[in-house]
Amino acid sequence: MNILLRHWAPVAVLAALCSTGVQAATPEPDLQSIQKSLDAVGDRIQRLQDMNEVTIVQHTYGYFVDKAQWRSLADLWAQNGTLEIGGRGVFLGKDRVFEYMLVGLGPIGPHDGLLIDHQQFQCLPTIDEDGLHASIRCIAFVMSSGGWGHNYYEDRFVKENGVWKFQKLHGPFNMYSGYKIGWLDNTVLNTYPEKFPPPPDLAPTVIYLTYPNYYIEPYDYPNPVTGKRMPPPSPRAGGVDFGR
Repeated sequence: MNILLRHWAPVAVLAALCSTGVQAATPEPDLQSIQKSLDAVGDRIQRLQDMNEVTIVQHTYGYFVDKAQWRSLADLWAQNGTLEIGGRGVFLGKDRVFEYMLVGLGPIGPHDGLLIDHQQFQCLPTIDEDGLHASIRCIAFVMSSGGWGHNYYEDRFVKENGVWKFQKLHGPFNMYSGYKIGWLDNTVLNTYPEKFPPPPDLAPTVIYLTYPNYYIEPYDYPNPVTGKRMPPPSPRAGGVDFGR
C-alpha cells in the first residue's frame, strides 16, 4: 500500500461505518463523568469571576473616596446595606451611607485643601457556597488633610440580579495620627459616635482602642492550609475585654 493509501485508509473506513449507520458510542457513565467535570470547571470559572468582581467593587470604593464621589460611592451599596468605620457606629441603608460621607467628610468632588487618599492592599475575597454572598478582607493606608491612618476591612457583599454590592462595610482602624508628631507619640485612640455629625443609627458593634493598643478583627476565612477557623482574639488584645 503506498503512502497515500495508508494516509486515507482510516478516513475511508470511518466514512463507510457512518454510511452504514454504524457509529462508535460513548458509554453512558463516561458521558456523565464528562458532564460532571464540565460542570465543575464552570463552577470554578464562575467563582473566579465572582472573586474578581467583588474585588473590583471594593477597590472602586477606595477610588470614589479619593475624589469625594459620594453619590457614586453610595450606589455601591445594596439598599439595606450598612457602613461602620472606626468607632463611629453603624449607618443603615445607602441613603445614610451617602449622608455619612457628605455631612461627615465634606461636599462632593475634589477641592483645594482636600486630601482623602485611600490605598487598599492585600484584598482577599471569599465567595460563599451559595454564590450569592461573599466576604473580603483588606488593609488600607489612608492619607487625609488631617492626618494618616491604617485600617482593616472585613466586608460582606450580596449579589443582586447578577451584580455584586456592599452588604456591610466594616472598617476598624489600627492607627490614626496627625502629621507633625506622627503615630509614635501622638495617636487618636479611636473615633466615637459623637465625634462629628451625622449621628449613627446604631452603636458601634465593637469597642476597641487603636495603636499603641491593638485590636485584631476576626478573620472571615479559615486557614487555607489546615482548613481550621482562626481562634478568636486574645483578651489581652482587647477582643473579649472590649466587649465584641
